[in-house]
Amino acid sequence: MNRKRKKIILGVLTIVIVLPVALIAAALAWCAIADKTNGSIVSSGVTRRYLLHVPKTYDRSKAAPLVISIHPAATWPAVEMHISRWNDLAEQYGFIVVYPAGSGAFFGGLSRGPHVWPGEPRDVRFISDLIDKLEAEYSIDPNRIYADGMSNGGGMAFELSCELPNRIAAVGAVASAQESWNCRDSKPVPTVAFHGTADKFAPYQGGPSPIAPRPFANILDWTAHVAQRNQCKGNPIDTRITANVRRLAYTNCAQNADVTLYTIEGGGHTWPGGKHLAEWIAGRTTDEINATRVMWEFFVQHPLRRNPRSYQESPPPS
Repeated sequence: MNRKRKKIILGVLTIVIVLPVALIAAALAWCAIADKTNGSIVSSGVTRRYLLHVPKTYDRSKAAPLVISIHPAATWPAVEMHISRWNDLAEQYGFIVVYPAGSGAFFGGLSRGPHVWPGEPRDVRFISDLIDKLEAEYSIDPNRIYADGMSNGGGMAFELSCELPNRIAAVGAVASAQESWNCRDSKPVPTVAFHGTADKFAPYQGGPSPIAPRPFANILDWTAHVAQRNQCKGNPIDTRITANVRRLAYTNCAQNADVTLYTIEGGGHTWPGGKHLAEWIAGRTTDEINATRVMWEFFVQHPLRRNPRSYQESPPPS
């Protein structure tokens, strides 16, 4: 074999071997940079992290709303921040946003079987402790604390409506991985959800999913059960609001706890109006509706309604 051919072979081997290693190293470096948090708290004996955004217009003399936005599984707070673009609205309307980090890359634990799922007691305690910490450090309006999330994070937001209904004024769920609709407490909590009919990971019709060991709930059935929890009366109002988006609204509900579902026809496991994800993985992202802005408008209309005579919240599990 001559020297020129050897050089060519060595060059090809270098590309084949070194390039993937370089790509992996670059990906790991990007993850290390992207997975940035700026706050931590010890909860249930474990250090938990979060990413906090305080708008430039924040004024301690005025109580600000707080939005808790929870990331999808296998990601981190900065991903939720970039997908949802909550910070843009926070600057516009003067509320504070916090993106809590799950246990590892998830919200949930091993308490419900061999797989991670929302509702793990330590995660509920973490969110409750985080609210306490932020209320001590900033001027937070206790009647305007909201929770939302995507996929696994949406499931966790719904769990918070079940476990902390006297702290969370309203919740939002995007492409939410809803396993069930059962709540430990039946106190009505306003709920707004967004779901695509072509979601491969959290199927709109319910059933098995490649990301979960147990079948997901049918989204229309889940919405109806949430409306039942919120003591909504009468039939929901079904309205087409854009070419590919329908709104199903339960409005005659106890304590103003409306339940609204936005169905994105052909939409994937994505955040409507948010950062577009790779379509070959997540499916189509629509820009016909902006879930973040619609959620904020829904939140503004639904401050917490306290009724201590009929409800006394149990402390979050330790």
